[in-house]
Amino acid sequence: MIYFDNSATTKISPEVLTTYDTVSQKIWGNPSSLHNFGEEAWNLLEQARQQIAKLMGVKPSEIIFTSGGSEGDNWVIKGTALAKHRFGKHIITTSVEHAAVRNTMAQLEELGFEVTYLPVDKEGRINPADVKAALRPDTILVSIMAVNNEIGTIQPIKEVGEILKDYPNVHYMVDAVQAIGKGLDDLVFSNRVDFATFSGHKFHAPRGTGFVYAKSGRKLSPLIDGGGQERTMRSGTENTPGDVAMARAIRLVKENEAATVKNEQAIKERIYDHLKQFDHVRIFSGRNAGFAPHVLCFAIIGVRGETIVHAFEEQGIYISTTSACSSKKHAEAGTLAAMKVPENEATSAVRISLGDQNTLADADKFNQVFDQLYAGFQKIID
Repeated sequence: MIYFDNSATTKISPEVLTTYDTVSQKIWGNPSSLHNFGEEAWNLLEQARQQIAKLMGVKPSEIIFTSGGSEGDNWVIKGTALAKHRFGKHIITTSVEHAAVRNTMAQLEELGFEVTYLPVDKEGRINPADVKAALRPDTILVSIMAVNNEIGTIQPIKEVGEILKDYPNVHYMVDAVQAIGKGLDDLVFSNRVDFATFSGHKFHAPRGTGFVYAKSGRKLSPLIDGGGQERTMRSGTENTPGDVAMARAIRLVKENEAATVKNEQAIKERIYDHLKQFDHVRIFSGRNAGFAPHVLCFAIIGVRGETIVHAFEEQGIYISTTSACSSKKHAEAGTLAAMKVPENEATSAVRISLGDQNTLADADKFNQVFDQLYAGFQKIID
């Protein structure tokens, strides 16, 4: 089996699973309990927080544990709206955000907030000048993803941050779910970014884990109220084994990050260079530094994306349509639509997303299978 769907989810690593099992069995006290068993769990949780903070180059108090990327996105957006609605109800985002951001914005619009959706160019990238032009006295939040989950475009996070230095009261959020372990920490944690969201299952941690980087001094209302955990910012009994396991997963990812990025880029380029030879193939992802190393989106024009996915699956290769969160709904890809890609091409789009377990041999096998499938699709294409 070749698994090329790592942007949808990754397999929990054996070392991380061992950590999860050990903590679950041996340190299962509630971190909020006053007895020694609870204190032991609390200390372990704080060690995990400190480890993540050190690896990310931020303060431990700026790491808030969550259940994943969707919760993090919802919290920062709605938490900003709750905290700052007296000062304004205008938000700026892009037309290519993940559904967790896009649908949250739509919900706020129903409550009277106004959202500006920035257009993108043919590579799915916004123009920082459009951010500056959209800013208003009542703007409270700018939300821009670091790496597009459908085609891998890297957004100009730093350039937007430079603009926002002149607007210190505007919150700046980055959805960094697809960015961790891809050599982009300097981008995500640039000085002007106030909030960044992460999801554990994208980097071999257990599902249901994640965290938000929340810069000290930035006001944000909680989304989940209750017992006051996570310094009242995210109530609910902490997922001690999951969060400790996630900290180990991040450490393992960071230890091998440079080699992983180099390997993923090499695999991507080998497949990219092969695909570009075919007349009925359109590639939406770039192979340059403006795109993440692990995502490659393409279409065989005239063949529906789900047909391509199942054809590869029959050969033991797992890819996806452009987003696991929307693939079963058969919806036109949001990013490709925003790029003004014709509908017949967008509905043919599929995504390869690489992980640290993939090899160049996997790329060669993919290319071999592609040749066979492409030949079989000729009666559909022609």
